Amino acid sequence: MKPGNRHNCEMVPSHSKRTALTDERTVTYIIHKYVQPFCSSAEGFFIFKSGRCRLAPTGTDASSYRNINTDLLKAVQKMIQLTNVHKRFQLNQTDIVAVDDVTLSIREGEIFGVIGYSGAGKSTLIRLLNGLEQPTSGSIVINDLEMTTLKGAGLRNARQKISMIFQHFNLLWSRTVEDNISFPLEIAGVKKAERERKVKELIDLVGLTGREKAYPSQLSGGQKQRVGIARALANDPEVLLCDEATSALDPETTNAILDLLTEINERLGLTIVLITHEMHVIRKICHRVAVMEAGKVVEIGNVLDVFQSPQAEITKRFISQVSENTDADKAIKHLQEDTNGKLVKLTFIGERTEQPVLAELIRKFEIDVNIVQGNISTLRDGAYGTLMLQLIGNPAIIDEAILYLHANEVKTEVLTND
Repeated sequence: MKPGNRHNCEMVPSHSKRTALTDERTVTYIIHKYVQPFCSSAEGFFIFKSGRCRLAPTGTDASSYRNINTDLLKAVQKMIQLTNVHKRFQLNQTDIVAVDDVTLSIREGEIFGVIGYSGAGKSTLIRLLNGLEQPTSGSIVINDLEMTTLKGAGLRNARQKISMIFQHFNLLWSRTVEDNISFPLEIAGVKKAERERKVKELIDLVGLTGREKAYPSQLSGGQKQRVGIARALANDPEVLLCDEATSALDPETTNAILDLLTEINERLGLTIVLITHEMHVIRKICHRVAVMEAGKVVEIGNVLDVFQSPQAEITKRFISQVSENTDADKAIKHLQEDTNGKLVKLTFIGERTEQPVLAELIRKFEIDVNIVQGNISTLRDGAYGTLMLQLIGNPAIIDEAILYLHANEVKTEVLTND
């Protein structure tokens, strides 16, 4: 389903996982102005009827809708597909591998994050997407165009639909706000009247009304990045690449820019690929994330799933940036050496973060509970919380308490034993 048809869709509430249909589905989507990758497969399925989309009620006979998943997968296109992509550089006769056999797909209309530390290969990856670098081998398809085979005018035309915003803004300092935004339209040969209309529209969109005549030196960092975003949107791109777009901004301004990118994604149906080393950025706006290390994608998935069950060690370190208090580490290490009781880490997802699980645990079991550390993070797809507890008491009762937590959909990890 193209974003232009978004008004034919209705937003529907997610259904309880406990009563959801159990037929096999690989992908489902929640409707929010346009088809958006969002929900797990346990939350129902969509049916197309009279040009509209809706979530079938739980309990509906799935046998009547056997072709629904095929239709949905056709409707939600892959905007970007990378297959076995390698990129090597030669430096002083040394072969440097920047991107190592990367295969991933990015769906139309989603915000996809790529996170990694310096040297992980994420910036090289984004340069491969817009054709500034050519892969050593592999395939890069963007909106059905094989980027690795494009040359000359064909490549230039394809790049007009792939815009980019930068960490340090890259504005023309001799031009005003409106002239910076107008610049790509001038290059494209757009007539003056149409340029002026488009520039005014973009200035309103990014919240710079009244600053049209200002020069970059007269703007704050956040305002400069808003100009960069407006300029990137001038040619009506299908993909927006963000290379560390908030790294030079303070936390408050970072949140404002991320809110703006979310609004643009929802209003325009724009596919956004966001490169960062900050897990806060991924947590706040991304639907899915790929974690890179040494040129490889070591983990990929929905942000909520990655937060809940990180597999790679580097992913766990990134998540600890936003879910753990470093000041509590010493206390945790001390308690791990304590032979009294068990140290457990609880993980809560979604509505379970709002339930009185700890109070229920204390009432039900004759054990002492020492709260070591706790945190709740708000992700785009829901809430994610962690709680570190020391459970003291009869070992058999402690084991029963841990089983009780598991039975109530609270992931429990024992960090130390008696």
